[in-house]
Amino acid sequence: MKKLFVCALAVAMVFAFTAPTMAADWNFYGSARFTTFSNDVDAQVAGVPSDTDTQWALQGNSRIGATVSAGDVGGGFEYGSTPNLRKLYGTWNFGAGTLLIGQTYTPIAEFYSNQVFGADNDLLFQGMAYHGRRGQIRLTFGGFNVAFVTPVTQLTLSNTAGGTTVSTAVGVDTTLPQIVLSYKFATDMFSVKPYLGWASYDFTTGVTNATQQESVDSLVYGIGGKVNFGPAFVAANFMAGSNVGNMGIDMATASNAIVNSATGGIVDNDSLGYAAVVGFKASDMFIIEGGYGYVSSEVQYTAAKQEDTAFSYYINCTINLAPGVFVVPEFGIVSGDEIKNPLGVVGTTKQTETTYFGAKWQINF
Repeated sequence: MKKLFVCALAVAMVFAFTAPTMAADWNFYGSARFTTFSNDVDAQVAGVPSDTDTQWALQGNSRIGATVSAGDVGGGFEYGSTPNLRKLYGTWNFGAGTLLIGQTYTPIAEFYSNQVFGADNDLLFQGMAYHGRRGQIRLTFGGFNVAFVTPVTQLTLSNTAGGTTVSTAVGVDTTLPQIVLSYKFATDMFSVKPYLGWASYDFTTGVTNATQQESVDSLVYGIGGKVNFGPAFVAANFMAGSNVGNMGIDMATASNAIVNSATGGIVDNDSLGYAAVVGFKASDMFIIEGGYGYVSSEVQYTAAKQEDTAFSYYINCTINLAPGVFVVPEFGIVSGDEIKNPLGVVGTTKQTETTYFGAKWQINF
């Protein structure tokens, strides 16, 4: 099955590279983003001091890039200010659909929120589903997308008696890429987008013997959408799944599967998240927005289930000073909230909570 799958993808790539070429049309762009926030950090942990600090720096997601088109063939690239490669991909419109090869956002990515704190956090880690920019081969047919994404292989090893967790990846064997599906239906008034993702890989734990084999299976599913009511708008997202961290779904909670360091067996981690945003365009100069997001993950270590929760909320106003020039004052809270029964030990551990106020400054060019 593996050989058949690889051959089918190779055939699609051959067709793409044999498409006729012509002079390319290049469109360059850039975005300079600067963060100016005062952060009041409440550690909420015994012996750890709280702190108030100022962020005054170029955001790491400032970028420069280009899109390219040459008839049915196109592409694009984008670099961040770290510097880091954000996007590099090519596309081919073959009539019935479009083939994309390279690194860009996967079909599990929709930016409904405009939370600007945390280098444009956008509630992506607190309820808005986000799979990142990853290597993939993707087919698009109208609003339907299917992507075969580079596998992510990461584990968490833990002592169920309450020991320290460490990251590990031992003897990993991947057979298939991650498979991600989405469908977006959109009109001038509303849009809706259900999505589904699956991933699996095997590994050798070596806990009870040198050849002990285990599998990590990940599943994520959800739906998001947005509705416009004249100058007002509402957007929301709901997601759920198992071991979503093992396929690279970013969440503020620990969402990886756990390897029991005593037995080497897998303990699944179930997660859910939801977020909502409301906004109002008062004029071409002012857009007011507020949002709330929540995520939770649960691991059944022992009779005492670990529950990890986090949330964030904010209110801001986008002030357009000129075309492509704007500033976004914002107030909000980002909280790790608490972990109940960490590693199966009865009790509650508080996490850091940050209350912030400031603004993001941005010029697109």
